[in-house]
Amino acid sequence: MNTRASAVPAASDDALLKDAWRAGLNLGAPTLLGIAAWGMVVGVAMVKSGLTVAQAGAMTLFVFAGSAQLASLPLLAAQAPVWVIFATALVVNLRFVIFSVLLAPHFSHLPWRQRFALGYVAGDITVGLFLQRYPHETPDPAKLPFLKGLIYPNWLAWQIGSFIGIVLGAVVPAEWGLGFAGTLAILCVTVPLILSRAALCGVLVAGTVAVLAYGLPYKLGLLVAVVVGMVSAMAVEELTEKWNKRHV
Repeated sequence: MNTRASAVPAASDDALLKDAWRAGLNLGAPTLLGIAAWGMVVGVAMVKSGLTVAQAGAMTLFVFAGSAQLASLPLLAAQAPVWVIFATALVVNLRFVIFSVLLAPHFSHLPWRQRFALGYVAGDITVGLFLQRYPHETPDPAKLPFLKGLIYPNWLAWQIGSFIGIVLGAVVPAEWGLGFAGTLAILCVTVPLILSRAALCGVLVAGTVAVLAYGLPYKLGLLVAVVVGMVSAMAVEELTEKWNKRHV
């Protein structure tokens, strides 16, 4: 009797975890086409910039960060100093440090290897969607399968799109304007995530600075825009929190 009784809750727990995984998959599914399109654009750009198929494939697997990849490519083509390429990619990817800080309270109980693996597969959109669903740090066994339902299909869509772009990179004419199409695709999936005043401010400031600093050598305008945008968003977030505390 005890064995049967314990088996029923175990089966129920498994069903709940599977439901959480499917919920994550269903929530992230509308973004997968845009992610694949963006990955294809990056794949084409890597080959067009002079990387071999093997180099482009290794980059998309190990870097897995479209913004950093695109920011690095013109610097590589311009034979910019290594420190400039490294600094640009590092600053562009600093947002992942913020993502890690936001996710850490939810998964601090997991082994470091598992947290490391989750951090590698996580992305901008998946982290945003997860935090929309679970804004609080309350322990919940459904969080992990829900996150996996978001991040694994997202990673797979990116890799498929990237490798399609890598293969097609040598034959796609530049006049097709694939890069602009990919930009529109990524805008469609990221704009809904700009929910807070701080995020909107950061985006507007970064965009403005990127345009004004476009003429800087070695594409340093992008580096400056990212830094200024992040600082602006953090400042607005801090000021908003102080304002809310004073008027509660």
